[in-house]
Amino acid sequence: MKKYKNIYVAATSQHVGKTTSTLGLVSSYMKQGLKVGYCKPVGQKFLDLANIRVDKDTVLFADLIHFDIIPELHSPVIIGKGATKKYLNDPEKFDLEKIILTARDRLSDQNELVIYEGTGHPGVGSVADVSNARVAKILDAGVIMIVEGGIGSTIDMLNMCTSLFREEGVPIIGVIINKVIPDKIPVVRKFVGKWLERNGIKLLGTLPYDKTLAYPLVRSINKAVGGTITFNSENAGNKVESILAGSLIDLQELKSSEDSLLVVGTRSVDTAINKIKSITKLNRITTCPLSGIVATGHGKISPETFAYIEEHKIPLIRTDLDTYGSVIKISKIEVKINRNTPWKIRKAIDLIENNVDLDNLLKDVTL
Repeated sequence: MKKYKNIYVAATSQHVGKTTSTLGLVSSYMKQGLKVGYCKPVGQKFLDLANIRVDKDTVLFADLIHFDIIPELHSPVIIGKGATKKYLNDPEKFDLEKIILTARDRLSDQNELVIYEGTGHPGVGSVADVSNARVAKILDAGVIMIVEGGIGSTIDMLNMCTSLFREEGVPIIGVIINKVIPDKIPVVRKFVGKWLERNGIKLLGTLPYDKTLAYPLVRSINKAVGGTITFNSENAGNKVESILAGSLIDLQELKSSEDSLLVVGTRSVDTAINKIKSITKLNRITTCPLSGIVATGHGKISPETFAYIEEHKIPLIRTDLDTYGSVIKISKIEVKINRNTPWKIRKAIDLIENNVDLDNLLKDVTL
């Protein structure tokens, strides 16, 4: 079985695109016929599945690669709530490096290529002596650094974040610039590329910003507002592209999206729905523009409105928050790719396959 050097996917900060990029890399190399392993060596947010506890990203990759999750192999270290105090109080009780090494050795034996997903920014985990840079060193991996698009700020972040890996003597395979406004890709590629070239770092790819990756689901909205889905909960997986706040709705808002979330006071739901029905009828809009409704505060909804909700199978969320408070909560949702967003998984894979030189990247990690 041919062997390749381990790849460690790191990022300059949270929510920059580690999972998106890792998904694309794993899937693309699997399509090429390689036996690819995945591991989240240090995690922060976990899920309890049956009798095991693993980082939540591990579950996503288990679905993609079709492996049975073995926590000590695929999610060996989780720094959850209270873990840092326990570690600092008695570091000798925790041999985290050995735990990570054991996972590395077993995964390397089983696969041609192992791709490790980092956590947060490069310094995360330092409190337990398992920063991203240190873990990459333990794993004997080359690093792919993910950074958000821009020029000055992008270069500043790269310079700061790659320094931690340089201190550990970890090689930087290259950089992927993510979330670049499409018409700015040429200039970003040109000027960030110049800085990377001067510093001996390869630009592996530039990914255009795709707004659909930022769409939350109705179930995420419900959680954010602390609500209850009282009707059509089976459609809680509907995606939300835009928000219609209040009952002042115009034609342009309705035409701009077919996946709008109506956020309105319960006493104004009837008014808002009647206006939507009127506008769609006058302008011959045949599809329902709503993917969900958040009815805030207290009040009653008419039978006619309930009939519309049922006809179009719109999930209805009831919350005690007011409209303004609900919109603020919704705006703060952290949208991540997960197993409930299959269209995002496909987008992530397409972004990597279409914008990263995968063949040259593989040459750089050939042993």
